[in-house]
Amino acid sequence: MENIKTKLGQGGLLLAAMGIMSILLSIFNYNIKLLSWVDLWGNTMGWIIRFLLILVGAALFILFGRNEE
Repeated sequence: MENIKTKLGQGGLLLAAMGIMSILLSIFNYNIKLLSWVDLWGNTMGWIIRFLLILVGAALFILFGRNEE
């Protein structure tokens, strides 16, 4: 069970990092190929999805990323 929690924490960190990278790259008009779909619904929805990626990723990392000893 501890292994699953660790993987969820790592996945959350990855989601948050991808959201931050997507925001930084979109400033220079680039995008991560994996996240190119976020702008299909328009610019505003793309920004909302990017912020949600960061929030959900951070929540997963905070909840499951720490080792409880």
